[in-house]
Amino acid sequence: MLLMMMKGKLFLMAALWLQDGVSLFKRIWSWIDYHFTIGNFSVSLFTLVLGVLTMLTAWIVSRSACSLLKRRLERRKNLDPGLQYTLLRLLHYIIIAVGTMLAFKLTFNADLTTLAVLFTALSVGIGFGLQYIAGDIASGFILLFERPVRVNDFITLSSDAAGQVQGRVQSINLRTTSVMTNDRLAIIVPNSKLVNQTVVNWSYGDRRARVAIPIGVASDADVDLVTKTLLRAAEGVKYVIDDPAPSVQFLQFGDYTLDFRLLVWTANPRRHPTIKSEINYRIWQLFKEANIEIPYPQQELRLRSVVPVEVDRSSFVPDEEMEDENESKDEGGRRKDERSALQA
Repeated sequence: MLLMMMKGKLFLMAALWLQDGVSLFKRIWSWIDYHFTIGNFSVSLFTLVLGVLTMLTAWIVSRSACSLLKRRLERRKNLDPGLQYTLLRLLHYIIIAVGTMLAFKLTFNADLTTLAVLFTALSVGIGFGLQYIAGDIASGFILLFERPVRVNDFITLSSDAAGQVQGRVQSINLRTTSVMTNDRLAIIVPNSKLVNQTVVNWSYGDRRARVAIPIGVASDADVDLVTKTLLRAAEGVKYVIDDPAPSVQFLQFGDYTLDFRLLVWTANPRRHPTIKSEINYRIWQLFKEANIEIPYPQQELRLRSVVPVEVDRSSFVPDEEMEDENESKDEGGRRKDERSALQA
């Protein structure tokens, strides 16, 4: 009997504890799920955490999906790397955009109509206050779809800060493009500059590029010897290809030179400064061996006639007389100063 009474008390205490726990859980849940109303939007701590988790999930899904698609695309050797990059970026943007809209809907309990009105208002604000950023973002999508500049392309563009910028495109992001120069410097270029300004794309279409080395020789030089020497200078140069073969052009008769141009082709356009430097070294050495002169601008002054000029020697005073006159003036000045001092 006593044992049954003890069991009944324990059961009653457990029931009371369970009831207190349930009431405590309800109280905590009421705090977490308490909604704050801001205009047409309603938000609570729970929906806010849910929205953050949704965004985090979208980011994780985006990375996993892009990684999976990248491995699948890398197996297709005939697929252009720039197209692969475009597909990966588009997949990333779509997943993030869908995740953002879903997180916004869960957090603020908003319908699609409200989202449309909100994005319309934001677009007007962006048009007035953030037009340059919006222009860069729109240019980023143009680069991804039209693809005038692709990842791994070697480009040359003008920059107000650094003059001409030459480098390989590392990545095309939403607002900016990263360009790695030959000096291993990363140049961050707004996408609008790549769309609105003239860009030299050395890798667009045919990967081969022509490198021109102009040279001027003396007007009495042997033209055939100059041509053969320039072709010899292009033999065996690193990064220079044989098809098309190097060639020489006789451009014009200059003011004091005969102007030639050596043309070579390369499959590595980013190496054209190195190619020019090595060929110029060879040209200098071969021209010295062949006694071919590289003239420099010179000016000659010729006097056709000299008109005699009569000089009136009476106007000249000998140096001794000038010195005596100066000494007398100095002596007179000192005496005048002494008289002024005595009078004072």
